[in-house]
Amino acid sequence: MFYLVRHGKTDYSEKDTGIYQGFGVNLAPLSEKGVEQAEKAASKLKKKKIDLIISSPYTRALQTAAIISRKTGARIIVETDLHEWVADTEYRYVDNETAEKRYESYVKHDGVYPEGKTKKWESKDSLKKRMDAVLSKYSEYENVAVVCHGTIIEAASGVRLKTGGAAGYSLTE
Repeated sequence: MFYLVRHGKTDYSEKDTGIYQGFGVNLAPLSEKGVEQAEKAASKLKKKKIDLIISSPYTRALQTAAIISRKTGARIIVETDLHEWVADTEYRYVDNETAEKRYESYVKHDGVYPEGKTKKWESKDSLKKRMDAVLSKYSEYENVAVVCHGTIIEAASGVRLKTGGAAGYSLTE
């Protein structure tokens, strides 16, 4: 069984300053609320007897995974393909305004490129394929917590998260 967990609420108070500029924004830690959310998810997962935790490499996911690991005793494996949706499929840096416009396009088109067009943003199908490839490597485990991001969870599971665009945790069976 894979338990999909969205990272807790992130503290973006220093976004666009110091190390938190551009891709560095992914180094932002959990907020106090995010730590509480991760603790709550960890309590739920402890009852599921988690064998392993796989996590996105981003700080908010790793910090959530660490809290779950402490509570469950399960080890963590970092899987880079559990990273967040990307605004540029060639992994080039795009400024905040461009990234936001591309995300709006992703949402408008429900993650599917319009007929006959290719966009620069990552499609829902690409997100699902990334998640499926990662999960297939851990199919021999009975209970795995997968700590990552809302867009990849929604694309892979087809379940719309209650938290929508806001940071928070979700537990999906």
